[in-house]
Amino acid sequence: MEKEILSNPILWSPSDERIKSSQMFKFIQNINEKYNLNLDSFSELHNWSIENKSDFWSSVWDFFAILGSKGSEPYIEPINQMPGSKFFPNGSVNYAENMLSGNVSGTAIVFKSEDKIRREVSWKQLKSQVATLANFLKKEGVVKGDRVVAYMPNMPETVIMMLATSSIGGIFSSASPDFGVDGVLDRFGQIEPKILLTTDGYWYNGKEVNITNKVSDVVKSLPSLQKVVIAPLLGNKIEFNDDKFINYKAVQEKYFSQDILFEPLCLDDPLYIMFSSGTTGKPKCIVHSNGGILLKHLVEMGLHSNARKKSRVFYFTTCGWMMWNWLVSGLLLKSTIYLYDGSPFFPNAEILWDYVDGEKINFMGVSAKYIDALSKENINIIKKYELSDLEIIGSTGSPLVHESFDYIYNNVKKDVSVASLSGGTDIVGCFIGGNPMSVVRRGEIQGPILGMDVHVYNENGESVKNEKGELVCSQSFPTMPLYFWNDVKNEKYHDAYFSKYRNVWCHGDYIAKTENDGFIIFGRSDATLNPGGVRIGTAEIYRQVEQIEEILEGLVVGQIWKGDTRVVLFVRLKPKYDLTQDLITKIKTKIKTGASPRHVPSKIIVVNDIPRTKSGKIAELAVRDLIHNKKINNKTALSNPECLEEYKNIEELSV
Repeated sequence: MEKEILSNPILWSPSDERIKSSQMFKFIQNINEKYNLNLDSFSELHNWSIENKSDFWSSVWDFFAILGSKGSEPYIEPINQMPGSKFFPNGSVNYAENMLSGNVSGTAIVFKSEDKIRREVSWKQLKSQVATLANFLKKEGVVKGDRVVAYMPNMPETVIMMLATSSIGGIFSSASPDFGVDGVLDRFGQIEPKILLTTDGYWYNGKEVNITNKVSDVVKSLPSLQKVVIAPLLGNKIEFNDDKFINYKAVQEKYFSQDILFEPLCLDDPLYIMFSSGTTGKPKCIVHSNGGILLKHLVEMGLHSNARKKSRVFYFTTCGWMMWNWLVSGLLLKSTIYLYDGSPFFPNAEILWDYVDGEKINFMGVSAKYIDALSKENINIIKKYELSDLEIIGSTGSPLVHESFDYIYNNVKKDVSVASLSGGTDIVGCFIGGNPMSVVRRGEIQGPILGMDVHVYNENGESVKNEKGELVCSQSFPTMPLYFWNDVKNEKYHDAYFSKYRNVWCHGDYIAKTENDGFIIFGRSDATLNPGGVRIGTAEIYRQVEQIEEILEGLVVGQIWKGDTRVVLFVRLKPKYDLTQDLITKIKTKIKTGASPRHVPSKIIVVNDIPRTKSGKIAELAVRDLIHNKKINNKTALSNPECLEEYKNIEELSV
């Protein structure tokens, strides 16, 4: 592939004061003193973290004063085997103990549910409720390795149950209450949980959504359940004629305890079971480790996101998205974590900014699609809010396009670090992201995460720059999954990440490394288009489409046609607009001039809605399969599966 020089202008630079007050700068000083070095930039620190992997992770342990034991050396054994490398193989640690250690005062969790509820949980209350739930779990016979699950909104009780489960060595998993019964059973049915935490419903868009009937159906279909704990949110009276059910408050009264005996765990004992989106079949059950999550999240939150004691950290997420697991790790740093449950656009498009400004939040995380939606509506945040405490805006879920960077700096806040992140459920973390010591360039992710040996491989498996290719990680890291549940020979695990390159993690993102050592993502590599044999990233088309005033959003797929692939673009239009020939010409011209003639779609078709997963990602593969008359195996993985009907038997795609 022909190289192009990828370089973008600087939009923001950190001040010397901000750099020197950051946790990352303090970490560099610590490394310099400990190893008699002279590192003075992020890139030098990153290179050192890759070339001195064992020393790096040992230093992370020491810098954050992890409670536990490193065990005897070697600290990584074997040093670089994927899968297979064990971090601190002779050590022991407990994730929950590191969350709840120390005599911390003040607020641990703030919870808001639309405009209905605001609630605080102090560190003292958090510890007490975790101790009580841990006592309850033990009395119910839950032991190390047993599964405890939550079918819950993003509320404090979900965090508390996770910590209680972790404290005794159980394995926790969660799903958000907007999942249908089949979607929940596709996940929890595979892992046979003993305990379920759930609720009566939730608020969304100002409306009450009662889920008690769904809960009943789920419980009937999970014979492994011994107890169901109900933590009501709506406050409706619930009557379940089954002794399996117990109210959360009743648990707190009956099993009250203030003592927690933390189970000493190996670093590779399981902590979480995460689920793939499941749009092409039953979701994969990805098992993640207690110690791996601890180490990785300390790096990403404590160094890259600058979270520290008394920081205020917020990510808009649900319990069905890995960013929930990431957010709650803010407690490791003794930060206050902020939970929000509900629509980000009710009662208006500024509701999250009311929250961020009013609570004086330091780190705010959202999806790239949320930023794009604000931009489409020309919401001007900068005129209404000072956001004086906001240091970082994190974005993930899909590529943050160049114009969204412009929108943030012009319409949200000028002095803020925009940290575009990319990773996934597979690693419960990031390969690449922001850092407090580097400049922010338009459209670029700042760089790799410390300890992650990230490259872009071309078709020959060579590491390249200024050229599009596969995102890979060529060294082992702590949050490689332990295994997939019920994948006895690790075949699914191997096929998911290691079938393309031996002993190299291939993530499935189509990406380029820029002249500045930043990164630009062009979409999922399994969704790339190949018209005329030329590889095109879908994000390149979305970027152009999203700039067109008449269009709300688009979805692009490749259709196999007459021995080749043709590009098909589906668009959702703003009210009062029609897909006229003039608009079609406008779209094609914009894509041709902004991307290239190869990117121009052969067909442009208007639709009423675009399918997306529960975490808000556009479901390109589901539509691609539908237009090729393939069966969609798992519609329950989608938040709006009903919209798939309009993609079937489209006449225009038969000519």
